[in-house]
Amino acid sequence: MVEVRYCSRGGNTKMLAEAIAEAVAVEAKDINTKVENEVDTLFLGGALYAYGIDKALTTYISELDKSKVKRVVVFSTSWLSKHAIALIKKGLDEKGIPYVDEFIYARGKPNAKEIAKAKEIAKNYM
Repeated sequence: MVEVRYCSRGGNTKMLAEAIAEAVAVEAKDINTKVENEVDTLFLGGALYAYGIDKALTTYISELDKSKVKRVVVFSTSWLSKHAIALIKKGLDEKGIPYVDEFIYARGKPNAKEIAKAKEIAKNYM
């Protein structure tokens, strides 16, 4: 089973989440939706805001049940850097939740090439 969760203020990360979800044939849901069942792969995304990730995403990660998540594929959008990837992975490390080294990233609003790459990567983790 695969799930997609995201935190998005401006819509860019949501756009990437929806592309990933389309590729793996599930619905992208925001982080207000908890992971209820055991998942093989959780695609989890957020963006960088003032050199940090949204506090709601930090809380979401801290409340993830590691017995329900076998692995995470992290994705992000930002105008500045890929630092959100490292921050999300740090939170997962603190919970003892495994993640893959590969990640999905788009600078700002995802363009067609970034959407295609996101879908290609996502299909590898179905």
